[in-house]
Amino acid sequence: MLFLGNVSGHDFQFHLASWMDAAHQWREGILFPRWAEWANWGFGEPRFVFYPPASWIAGAALGSVLPWRIAPGAFIWLTLITAGMSMWVLARGRLSGPHAVVAAVLFAVNPYHLVIVYYRSDFAELLAEALLPLLVLVALRVVCEKWSHVPLLAFAFAGIWLSNVPAAVIATYSLGLALIVGCIVRRSFRPLLPGATAMIAGFCVAACYILPAATERGWVQITQALGEDLRPAQNFLFTRANDPDFVLFNWKVSWVALGVMTLSGIAAVFAARKRRDFPHLWWILVALAAIAAALMFSPSQWFWLHLPELSFVQFPWRWLEIVNLALAFFVAAAMSRYQKRWASWLAVALVFLAIGATARAMVADAWWDSADVPALATAFSLQHGYEGTDEYAPNGCDRAQLAGNPDDSTRPENVSALPAPPIGKLDPASGEEVPAAGVRIHVALWSAERRVFTAEAPAPVTLALRVVDYPAWGLRVDGQKIRAGLRPGTNQVLLSLTAGTHRVEARFRRTADRTAGDTISAFSTLILLGFVAARRRRRNTERRATPGGGA
Repeated sequence: MLFLGNVSGHDFQFHLASWMDAAHQWREGILFPRWAEWANWGFGEPRFVFYPPASWIAGAALGSVLPWRIAPGAFIWLTLITAGMSMWVLARGRLSGPHAVVAAVLFAVNPYHLVIVYYRSDFAELLAEALLPLLVLVALRVVCEKWSHVPLLAFAFAGIWLSNVPAAVIATYSLGLALIVGCIVRRSFRPLLPGATAMIAGFCVAACYILPAATERGWVQITQALGEDLRPAQNFLFTRANDPDFVLFNWKVSWVALGVMTLSGIAAVFAARKRRDFPHLWWILVALAAIAAALMFSPSQWFWLHLPELSFVQFPWRWLEIVNLALAFFVAAAMSRYQKRWASWLAVALVFLAIGATARAMVADAWWDSADVPALATAFSLQHGYEGTDEYAPNGCDRAQLAGNPDDSTRPENVSALPAPPIGKLDPASGEEVPAAGVRIHVALWSAERRVFTAEAPAPVTLALRVVDYPAWGLRVDGQKIRAGLRPGTNQVLLSLTAGTHRVEARFRRTADRTAGDTISAFSTLILLGFVAARRRRRNTERRATPGGGA
């Protein structure tokens, strides 16, 4: 990326637009945005209510201190470093130093990470996957009934939920399976209690995101996330039942998946002789990798249809997150069992050579477009906004009908004055609505979550606000709450006013579910931190009470 610019994957513009919008709202004094002000060409959408905050907060922070053109590359680099360190922490307690480093590097540059970086640009999923080794590590400790690690497991679990929803669904099922396998290996169901406690605590820590997203999902067209081309049934490995572009990409990922699964299986067989050194982890990774591989093929369709929320993973090949975790550890473990160092290092060199060849092919095949970043930055500076998303469009809103696309010949004002009634009085020449004459609009404040202006009208008038309706928007005219009218097809907010001067205020209010979610998250975090502090204080007291403990 230092030489070729930014690779523009499938989700590149979505994520970068979110980063820029969040950074813009920080400059307005909004620390935790909820409403994406410039989505849908300035009409907005509740994107930040439904998309987990970790990635867009990190991206906005990087863009606030670095030039936007290098923020994506910096995000990727930092995330891959985090992934490698996370894997190293998992491996170092079970493998020797050099072998733990091999596992860390292999996980950081595993083939699925390359797919995300060079094809998909799904920065949130990349961030979530970087935390997976930590989740498995702390789950192992909880399986050994170490209650002191429940807070760490809760925070790791919450971190994934605050990063990416499909990865979080995968992590939820994977953590449940890991706990069950751990109980079978230990021949005791006692680890289920601390494990379940950690999962519940993790949901509570992430409640600031999960509760509003779950409560308000009925206010938007969230089912669009599972459109015809995005359903699991159309995206199993080596599918032919989809759009040609989807099929082409699917087959690329399918060959990567086939290679990863084959190599993981071979490495697991060679590492099996050392499983006595790490029995819990070996069986957990084998079980997770086997289930993940099975779920990528069409015979598993029944599970995708009936297991709760599993369909929101969308693409079955996303389970490569789990298989690549097993790949990194098993390759390093298989390497460690050989007495002849040259043979083990030769095998690892061949693995990395294969990954390097795959990466080179992806770099050559990726879409490099350094114009995306400056184009988005220009759209923000000119207040043009950017394209919205189908699944976050409020109910009743067809975002394709919203005016404001820079390709259109006209640009909508923040407030437009139309005759009363607003619909039906058309210019016979153009067929468009005729603006009301003699109306003066003075905008005192126009920010993401609050709009204040005055309107002077010589006759009854309807004002069309550049915002789409959403239940969290509250409207006041001259201090009195009112219910707005809606433009058919788009649900653009319309206000009918009498003649005279009026003060209008629109505020994106804090709903009860967001207040409850923030409160639950804050209290849960404080309780878990208090538990950690109490355990540490108790341990220090016991150490001082033990003869020689101070030394």
